Amino acid sequence: MFSSIEVENLVSSATLELVVVEGNLQLCFLILFRGNQSAWKGKLSYKTHQAIVLIVTFLAYTSYHASRKTTSIVKSALDPQSPDIGLKFPWRITYLSSPAENKRVSWVLGDGWAPFNRSDGSTLLGELDVAFLAIYAFGMYFSGHLGDRMNLRIFLTVGMVGTGLFTSLFGVGYWANIHSFYYYLTVQMIAGLFQSTGWPSVVAVVGNWFGKKKRGLIMGIWNAHTSVGNITGSLIAAALLSYGWGWSFVVPGLLTAFIGLLVFLFLPVSPESVGDDIEEEKVDSHRKNGEEATEPLLGSDNEIKEKAVGFIEAWKIPGVAPFALCLFFAKLVAYTFLYWLPYYICRTAIEGKYLSSETAGNLSTFFDVGGVLGGILAGHISDQLDARAITAATFMYCAIPALYFYRTYGHISLAMNIALMFICGMFVNGPYALITTAVSADLGTHSSLKGNSKALATVTAIIDGTGSVGAAIGPLVTGYISAKSWSAVFKMLMGAALVAGLLLTRLVVAEVAARVSEPRHQGQGGSQSTSRDAELDV
Repeated sequence: MFSSIEVENLVSSATLELVVVEGNLQLCFLILFRGNQSAWKGKLSYKTHQAIVLIVTFLAYTSYHASRKTTSIVKSALDPQSPDIGLKFPWRITYLSSPAENKRVSWVLGDGWAPFNRSDGSTLLGELDVAFLAIYAFGMYFSGHLGDRMNLRIFLTVGMVGTGLFTSLFGVGYWANIHSFYYYLTVQMIAGLFQSTGWPSVVAVVGNWFGKKKRGLIMGIWNAHTSVGNITGSLIAAALLSYGWGWSFVVPGLLTAFIGLLVFLFLPVSPESVGDDIEEEKVDSHRKNGEEATEPLLGSDNEIKEKAVGFIEAWKIPGVAPFALCLFFAKLVAYTFLYWLPYYICRTAIEGKYLSSETAGNLSTFFDVGGVLGGILAGHISDQLDARAITAATFMYCAIPALYFYRTYGHISLAMNIALMFICGMFVNGPYALITTAVSADLGTHSSLKGNSKALATVTAIIDGTGSVGAAIGPLVTGYISAKSWSAVFKMLMGAALVAGLLLTRLVVAEVAARVSEPRHQGQGGSQSTSRDAELDV
């Protein structure tokens, strides 16, 4: 056995290797757990810690979205019937003219999987989506509440490992020959609950390390993890379909669990968690960037004495309600594309030809590529204009004609489809990315909180949780009405984009008024953060 002093010495010099010391596994786990916390202290600069936070949280949420995206790719393999034309899955049409070497997987993709290969298959798949997203939205509110009261590193790790486990269990149904709808429903619901831990946690951690200046641009670039995750999930799931659809779930699930372990080992949740020297560097960095030292992103040494902001109190923060309701409709549009775009592409003749499920899955990634650019542009523009609401509303209004053109002209040629899909992704995902990142972080550190750091995860959860309710409704409604008319689906999406923009009208008017009156106050020394908070107070 070791004395307490010897344990402290071992911990202070511990590496991230799990080594058995005299067979004492308990001591090894203690060293691993405590060593990875103390290893950061005094060895890395503040900017290095920021880079680590961005990289680790980027990988974390990329894996969340990769595991979430697989369902939309596998749908066309589970439900090969085409309710629109009454034929077998359109993949067979391209299959008949395909080279002989591609024919080895025809029986896998053509037969479907009970109970989803029945006439009501698209409805059952829509119910899986809404079950996942409903539990995800419900869990989001509680996750934010818990995230402000727990160690975010542990909280995020548990969520990622749980997500990986239940994503894999969905795929296990392939090898276990499970055909019970309620098995897949239950697994999806539990996976949604674990997924709800992700967003409040990663936004809170990033918000802890970055001040308000250039937050829109930084988080716009960082938020590319959503689209990168969607693209990664699409490519992995599509590539593995030929080996059996179960692999399309198991591989992303294992990847998510593995990255969860990296989060546990490497993620510093706040400057305070890695030592006083880093906290001092943070204050100096904020001062160099022209940010007010009197309103830090996190509290000072008295942080542990702060009282966490309640759920109702967080709703009352100026700006939270309108942005949350706007995100409801913005995510309704975004998640309808997330879950149904590959399915829609399979059932739309492009240049008179239908695409295979694998090709449709790969093609759908251009929507997410456009989303990456849209998120970066929205963040940068909102920083330059100091106008989050104007930027978000403008993007939502521009999404309306983009959706119309995609539905009307997307079938003319493959190049036209890709170009219009890219534009749709840019305008749909731009405001979605802006609201869930920079806006949430702004409101979570609003001046009305008087420096209280115990609101960031709660506010993030309220905004994204409300948006996730819309994300659940969109795919559900699409599952019902797509069997009758895809044109009706696009009309619903255009209407949702219009409402999302209108919900920000008061904030847009306030920001315009602030811009008009700005020249009169330039000589009065008002700060950027103060003006933004004043606009949100309207």
